[in-house]
Amino acid sequence: MAVASQQELVERIWARDATVWTGADEDRWLGWLDEPKRIQERLGDIRGFAEGARAQFTTVVLLGMGGSSLAPEVLKRTFEAESLHVLDTTHPAMIRHAEDSLDLDETMFIVSSKSGGTLETLSQLAYFWDKIEKPNAFVVVTDPGSALEQLANTRGFRVFAGEPTIGGRYSALSPFGIVPAALMGIDVERLLGNAERMAEACRAEANPGLQLGLQLGENWQDGRDKVAINPNPGAFGLWAEQLVAESTGKQGKGLVPAPDESPEGPDRQSAAVEIADPYAVGGEFFRWEFAVAVAGTVLEINPFDQPDVQAAKDKTKEVLSSGDDPQLAPEGSLDELLAGAEPPNYVAIQAFIDPVGERWLQPLIERARQTGCVVTHGLGPRYLHSTGQLHKGGPPTGLFIQVVDDTGDEIPIPGQDFGFGRLIRAQAEGDLRSLKERGRQIVRVRLEDL
Repeated sequence: MAVASQQELVERIWARDATVWTGADEDRWLGWLDEPKRIQERLGDIRGFAEGARAQFTTVVLLGMGGSSLAPEVLKRTFEAESLHVLDTTHPAMIRHAEDSLDLDETMFIVSSKSGGTLETLSQLAYFWDKIEKPNAFVVVTDPGSALEQLANTRGFRVFAGEPTIGGRYSALSPFGIVPAALMGIDVERLLGNAERMAEACRAEANPGLQLGLQLGENWQDGRDKVAINPNPGAFGLWAEQLVAESTGKQGKGLVPAPDESPEGPDRQSAAVEIADPYAVGGEFFRWEFAVAVAGTVLEINPFDQPDVQAAKDKTKEVLSSGDDPQLAPEGSLDELLAGAEPPNYVAIQAFIDPVGERWLQPLIERARQTGCVVTHGLGPRYLHSTGQLHKGGPPTGLFIQVVDDTGDEIPIPGQDFGFGRLIRAQAEGDLRSLKERGRQIVRVRLEDL
């Protein structure tokens, strides 16, 4: 792309010109462009709240999924903040572990959901509210007018409103990332200062976000649609994975993010994470947001919608409302799936297991890499809110391996006629059905059989 047209593209993005993408409603979802500056007006309130909370509570648990949980997880790891724990699973073993290991009198819960209707998050809230019923131990981050906001007001929880013109995966520098950051004791002014400087750089001629975005898009045009995100300090790739997959994986095309994978291969490209010190992660969040928006112009898609995410949710509801409790028996042949795998396929391991057992997936990951294909792996149900859009709406090159385990004794969810075990089994079964409906190749294996 010529320099003049590059600068024109940048100016049109900042001018909220939806026609640089598909001319649909993209202009309604560009609030992230100004958020690093806008949220600074709210920092006094956020810092004051966080200081009071840290004086009262020693531990913070974030209840959230996808865009509400991944930026806080990256911030926790980047700053090595031991006080924050992210609970983004419905697996009974982890719910039980969280309850057993927490001193509930010393714990504050951040209940984080943009839509205010996230089933996993509302189930976790119901469970822990039933245990302690202390309004000051809960703080809610949600968009204005949501059902969660109404519930929070009824119970007397503190509420921080999100910005409605920002989608979940673009919300790292909004209250969804900044409230947890402040509760971790991170200097949020310094973090946002880095983000604001990057935003200004993404207006200028030497534009770091533009260059990354054009690289992603032009390599995609050359058939290099697998993006090896390296190095990956603070698990930045967890957050970037959702941003890239959910933004670009639609209409049968898209970029396949692959944190920690080798960039060597005919269908691969490298995309570097640049975090010189922990506070640089603020700028890096913005650089990748801008880059993915630019890449969306090359792919000619809307990088701000997620048309296929609802499919797995609908299937989960279908399974739950049927009254069935899926037993998740093994299905298909893993040997045959891998025997037929070759680039440009990618292998996606979808593990509905106790997160503590994630390391037991490593032999399967290594075996899948021997095919020469890029291998991605995610924990369910978290990946449904991250890479699920790509799996269903992106290029039909994915080969899927669902891994399940024994969920153990059931844990009831207050107010529901199902517990956490049945919920995660329904989510696994729902996603398998959804992928099969789209003609994707998928097998199911049990963790103990690997």
